[in-house]
Amino acid sequence: MSYASIGGREIELKNLDKAFFPDADITKGDVVDYYREIAGVMSRHLQDRPLALQRFPDGIGKDGFFQQDRPDYFPDWINDVALERAGSGDGPVHHVLCNNTATLVYLANQGVLTLHGWLSLADRPRHPDRLIFDLDPPDDDFAAVRYAARRVGELMEAIGLTPHVMTTGSRGLHVLAPLDAETHFDAVRDLARTMADHLAEQHPDRLTVEQRKDKRKDRLYLDVMRNAYGQTAVVPYSLRAKPGAPVATPLDWDELDRSDLGPRSYDLRSVHQRLAQKDDPWKNIRPHAASARLARERLENKLGD
Repeated sequence: MSYASIGGREIELKNLDKAFFPDADITKGDVVDYYREIAGVMSRHLQDRPLALQRFPDGIGKDGFFQQDRPDYFPDWINDVALERAGSGDGPVHHVLCNNTATLVYLANQGVLTLHGWLSLADRPRHPDRLIFDLDPPDDDFAAVRYAARRVGELMEAIGLTPHVMTTGSRGLHVLAPLDAETHFDAVRDLARTMADHLAEQHPDRLTVEQRKDKRKDRLYLDVMRNAYGQTAVVPYSLRAKPGAPVATPLDWDELDRSDLGPRSYDLRSVHQRLAQKDDPWKNIRPHAASARLARERLENKLGD
């Protein structure tokens, strides 16, 4: 047992030698160290964002679980926000807010490997500040994901949004545009669906909005289902519970041309080296926040041409 003193908080660290990613010889202590070191970069993507926590107390070799509600045993200095459950009349869920390094280290010590964030902030939970496309390949063809990401990014730019791209650390890419949080989730979801419909019509041999897998054939599904109240997306620089400890990593758009790029190109050990060589591509994402209402108007004009 040891202790970490961070921001005036004393955090008791336990079982740091426990294997968390056995295939890569990565321990719980390595995970705690990773999150402590990445906190300065990751914090801008976590600030005031309600979280769902994916926990693996015994590492990825054992079953993990998702946790929405803040446990009672978390210390009082761990902040949270009480939000209404999606589609339910039950009581609120107290979602953790990770607004400082001490909280991130505490969560890592609790076996949290992946942090999934809402697409809205705590003060305006029904008004998203993100619009997202989740792009996974129909098989193992990552070229299909690159193609889809390019088309999504082009359409976002055409309607006044600023696209950002990220490896998910799992199977594909996320393409995301920051919003000004002035528009309700219902309207943002409708915008995303209309964008997806348009792209599928423009590229019918390669892209689809068919939810049933047996109807997609070999086309990539344009998944916009995350654009809804209470839905989440993996937070940039989160670890994923996959062999090798891959990391969800923001990219520059020109990196999509790299032949060696894949959804798990960066991991716990290599992402720090990457950040030492280049800044976080999403560092200045918030100043690019745009109006979903104006984007909808531009899209309607485009469809009417």
